[in-house]
Amino acid sequence: MINGRWSAAVFSRMSVALALFSALALFGARPASADELPVQEPPRVELLLDVSGSMRIADLDGRTRMSVAKQAFNDVLDAIPAEAHVGIRLFGSQHRFPGASKAVGCKDTRQLVPVGPVDKTAVKTAIATLQPTGWTPIGLALRAAAKDLGTGETTRRIVLISDGQDECGFPGPCEVARELAAQGTHLVVDTLGLTLNAKVRQQLTCIAEATGGTYTAVQSQDQLTARLGQLMRRAATTYQATPRQVAGDARCATAPILASGVYTDRQVFSDHRWYRVQVPAGQELRASVSISLDRKLNPDYGVLLRATSQQGRELVRGTDAGSGRTDVQSAGLRWSDQRAPGSDDEDAPAPSTVCLEVSNSFSAPGAVRKEPGMPLELTVGLAPSSPAPSGPDLGRGWQLLLMLAVTGLLTGLVAGWLARWRIAVWKEN
Repeated sequence: MINGRWSAAVFSRMSVALALFSALALFGARPASADELPVQEPPRVELLLDVSGSMRIADLDGRTRMSVAKQAFNDVLDAIPAEAHVGIRLFGSQHRFPGASKAVGCKDTRQLVPVGPVDKTAVKTAIATLQPTGWTPIGLALRAAAKDLGTGETTRRIVLISDGQDECGFPGPCEVARELAAQGTHLVVDTLGLTLNAKVRQQLTCIAEATGGTYTAVQSQDQLTARLGQLMRRAATTYQATPRQVAGDARCATAPILASGVYTDRQVFSDHRWYRVQVPAGQELRASVSISLDRKLNPDYGVLLRATSQQGRELVRGTDAGSGRTDVQSAGLRWSDQRAPGSDDEDAPAPSTVCLEVSNSFSAPGAVRKEPGMPLELTVGLAPSSPAPSGPDLGRGWQLLLMLAVTGLLTGLVAGWLARWRIAVWKEN
């Protein structure tokens, strides 16, 4: 009995060891991660708060919209990383023009806190004094917030919290959002609606769609705090170089040639866009694409990033699929030119031209606008080709077959020997 249990334990341990050996032989060392983009400046975000008269309505957990917004601000401020630069701008407060007419009140927007390192005590004190009154000049406030954030190398983000439509009419908020997006400065506006009013939702969605941001309807204190915190964390942890505008082509032969960097484009539903990259011998191409899903889509969709030769032969592909509501759909790939780089410029072979294809399988309900296309961000990088791992790896062709055969033979021999030994021990006992 004791010998039988001991042999079973030995067999179990050796089986685990063989399984680990097989896993190492098949998968080898983990490839090195892609180089990260350098951090050149802190992330910058401005909270744009509606303090118009309608914010006095008490329909969120029995509290006024203004008090819920104040509490959310206080909760989120405590969690903002020290390196983030945050500002707060108000609109509709009639701070500069108390008791003025609508025509004058529609010019009322002011910066409560300049964009910079956050003094949490001072910010909470300033927020506590806010009193909702006045009108809703969203377009004017958006344009001013973009100026507050300035220009730079990182993604800049505006988080707009409002419960109403722009009552002032000029400049129109959707037109301002499209104007900001057309500047190519990678400014994203996320909108949070404190009401389910259809017209308010339509306007806030339009603002978000134009800049690649998101719209969220909020109906409670917990929802507002959670979503505001999520957006602040995203802004505080996203470091990107400002993308350059580029227009992909319908075929590779006439596609733009891209150097290492970050690029932005737009892609309509079921579109195919091509770009070209010159990859020197001995270099590795690292590319990724992210498409902002800034409108409602039908379920079951995907994004494809494919690298091919100029003759159309596929080199490698990366895909991502989804069926639920997400903010971004992404895919990436890596491909190495394994030719020897040459000892000098005269001996170096000509760079390989790699065609990058970005395509999607998006569709949407009939009421959703198809134009403009969804924001697309393409990152291209070149690095020395990854060295072959020093340990056992997956291998190719006959090497893979030989490795599998040897592993199977060893496993069979050991298992057979253990089985015969166990039977012999059992007969003796």
